[in-house]
Amino acid sequence: MTGTPDTRLIVLRGNSAAGKSSVAEQIRDRHGSGIALVGQDTLRRVVLRERDTPGAANIGLIGSVARYALDHGFHVIVEGILYADRYGPMLDALRRAHRGRTHFYYLDVPFEETVRRHAGKPCAAELGEAELREWYRPLDLLPGDWESIVEAADSLEDTVARVMEESGLASG
Repeated sequence: MTGTPDTRLIVLRGNSAAGKSSVAEQIRDRHGSGIALVGQDTLRRVVLRERDTPGAANIGLIGSVARYALDHGFHVIVEGILYADRYGPMLDALRRAHRGRTHFYYLDVPFEETVRRHAGKPCAAELGEAELREWYRPLDLLPGDWESIVEAADSLEDTVARVMEESGLASG
């Protein structure tokens, strides 16, 4: 078992430029200290400098960092593309092991909107539409019925409020 009955685990998944990092940062800013952000991009690209492939080392590292933070009393937000076929078993094991409230969200953004949002990101010049198309997986939901869908039309403000309310972070 990991975490405590008081810790919260939130997983934000979706395609590139879906808004996962923005939602995570806003939740953390509004809640204050006590939330660990476990970003797939940070652990995979910065810490390990590895490609996203089946069985890659970052998969276990994401789970280990999340468990460590939960075991030390932090609420945890895991965010990233986190393809269902590659990351699903690790995420399911984390979900089953967590003693507190756990909430999974899939940010569902159509490809055309992904391209539009990506154009405004700092890395837009480095990665183009071809890379986005290669990575894009429509509605890549985890097996089981424990992931909530956030529609592209839902605003950042509404999404943050929803996640905070449903997870219990809004009240404390």
